[in-house]
Amino acid sequence: MSTVNVRDARERFAQLLDEVAAGEEVIILRRGAPAARLVGMGAKSISFPDRQQLRESLPPLETTAAEVVRELRDQERY
Repeated sequence: MSTVNVRDARERFAQLLDEVAAGEEVIILRRGAPAARLVGMGAKSISFPDRQQLRESLPPLETTAAEVVRELRDQERY
């Protein structure tokens, strides 16, 4: 973990981002007191449920997507 004041953070922002991307944590000080903390986003995986199971759980559509688009286009011609 490293600390840097606001002025230095402005001047070295790209370098600080590189440090954060490498796993470092950076504390930004304002008037000697911690004001912000830069940390990496990390790689979070988002798990989706089985798509087939999701589709089956949805109610059936009354119209197809093509019909909806056609209707929207027809309404715009007035």
